[in-house]
Amino acid sequence: VAFWEHIGKPRKILLVELGPGDGSLCKDLLKTFGQFKNFYNSLEINLLEISDKLKTIQRVKINNRKVKWIKKIKEINCGPVIFLANEFFDALPIKQIYKKKKLFFEKYIALSNDDKKIRFLHKKASNSLIKHIQDLKLISNGNTIEYPLVAIKFLGAISKKINKFDGGLLAFDYGYNAKKNQNTLQSVKKHRYTNLFFKPGHSDITSHINFKLFHKILKKNNLNVKKITDQSEFLKKIGILERANILSEKMTFKAKANMFYRLKRLLDYKEMGSLFKVIFAQKKDGKFSLGF
Repeated sequence: VAFWEHIGKPRKILLVELGPGDGSLCKDLLKTFGQFKNFYNSLEINLLEISDKLKTIQRVKINNRKVKWIKKIKEINCGPVIFLANEFFDALPIKQIYKKKKLFFEKYIALSNDDKKIRFLHKKASNSLIKHIQDLKLISNGNTIEYPLVAIKFLGAISKKINKFDGGLLAFDYGYNAKKNQNTLQSVKKHRYTNLFFKPGHSDITSHINFKLFHKILKKNNLNVKKITDQSEFLKKIGILERANILSEKMTFKAKANMFYRLKRLLDYKEMGSLFKVIFAQKKDGKFSLGF
C-alpha cells in the first residue's frame, strides 16, 4: 500500500504472488487490503501457479473476482506490477556441482541396478556449465556449488516486466549472504527433516537462497536493489511491534500469549528472524525504501 502511494496512487496496480501454496497469504492480503478502500479498488491479483491440485485448494479459499490465475510470467501485460515471493525461490530446482581439486562434477540422481533405491551419481560437468558458474563467480571455499538455474531465469523474466511496466519484487526466503560453497539441499515433511529419497513426492525439497547472487542478477537486469536485510529487521522497521501492541489491547490473555509466541518465532534470531532474508528490487530510478 505504501509503495502504491509512493508511485502516485495509479488507478490500476497488479500484485503477482509467485507460488501461492494453499492460498493463505493471498486470503490474508485481501482481508487487510479491504481496509484501504482506494488501494483495494485499484488492485488486481494474479496467482502464478502450475499445480492444478493446488489451484483447486486456492480457489476454495479465495473466492474473489479480483483474483486470476496464470501459469507463466509472460502472461502479464499491464502494470505497475508488484511481485511477491514468499518461500517461492527455495522450492525451484537447482544444479549442484561438486568441486574436487581442479575438477568439477555435476550431481545427478540415479536408480540402483535393481531399481529399488535412489542414489546420487557424479558425472564430469560440461564446459558450458563450468563457464556459467565461473561467469557468475560462484566458485569459492567449500566443495558443493549450487547453481539456481531456474531462479535466474525467473529473475530475468520478472525484471523485464518491472522495467516495462514499473513496480517491484519483494522476496522472503531462507537464505544466506556469505560467499561460501555449501550443500543446502534438504527435505522436510510436517516441519521435520527427512531423508531426501524417502517417499519421493511426499516431502518439500528445498535449497537455501544465495541472496548475494540474487542481488547481483537483479542489478545486472538493470534494477535498483535495496540492501538485503533479515526478516526481524524488516518487520520491525515496518512497525510489527507497534501493530502487535495495538492488537493486544482488545485480546484475551490466551490470544495475547499466542500472538506474542508467534511474534517471537518471526523475530527471534535463533528462529526465523535471521534465517529468513528479505530483498526488494524496483526500477532503476525508484527510491522506495520502507523496511530497508
